[in-house]
Amino acid sequence: MITRESYAPGAAAGAKVKKEGERWTLILVRELRHPPENVWSALTDPAELREWAPFDADRNLGVVGPARLTTARSPASPVSDTTVTRAEPPRLLEYNWGENDMRWELEPLGGGTRLTLWHNIGRKWVAMGAAGWHICFDVLNQFLEGHPIGRIVAGDAMNFQWKRLNAEYSRQFDTEETTP
Repeated sequence: MITRESYAPGAAAGAKVKKEGERWTLILVRELRHPPENVWSALTDPAELREWAPFDADRNLGVVGPARLTTARSPASPVSDTTVTRAEPPRLLEYNWGENDMRWELEPLGGGTRLTLWHNIGRKWVAMGAAGWHICFDVLNQFLEGHPIGRIVAGDAMNFQWKRLNAEYSRQFDTEETTP
């Protein structure tokens, strides 16, 4: 069993970028051994988001309409007024976080789920975003397995090989390595 103390992220994998004009989209795919309904709950329920996501939500994100997302463990804890634009449980969720559009797609895969995240993000930040989401997805998986290790975001991620992941994704995407 993985504990917070023993957790170490694997190599950078399961991510790519797509460029359309000046718009960059980070696409991350992760296969989880849990049914879409369980993954959906982890993506939308505020209590479950607090276990793994880089933000807190003021309400369940599984319903279209306004919401507020507060960046977790950030020195200023910025708040984003958000709009959930699509919520089709348990397969599709779309909203914006700050100036970035987010699209979550859940596809049944055997008894599990293929989770795909499309995150519009500036080119300068794409590798950083991939490294952060990589760790968040690992923490999400542990939470779904019933072995939560606690949210690892912001400066805390530096203690969990975030810099290595950032460098690996920078090489994969052929972007400059940017650090916070």
